[in-house]
Amino acid sequence: MSRPNIESPCIKVCAVDGQSGLCLGCGRSLKEIGGWMQLGDEGRRGVMDVLPERMKHLRDIGKLEPQA
Repeated sequence: MSRPNIESPCIKVCAVDGQSGLCLGCGRSLKEIGGWMQLGDEGRRGVMDVLPERMKHLRDIGKLEPQA
């Protein structure tokens, strides 16, 4: 029996910013990363929906390079 493929924003750049508490690779919090498999489809979708704004915030405060 195979496990279903679960969508994840992880890009294998795992570094959490101490000020914001967000991963600089994907924008998730440590709590979200740790509980990703237990969130369920709706919970994961909710997190995925806010990640673009989180990543923009990280760029705006100088934690990430601006997008080209």
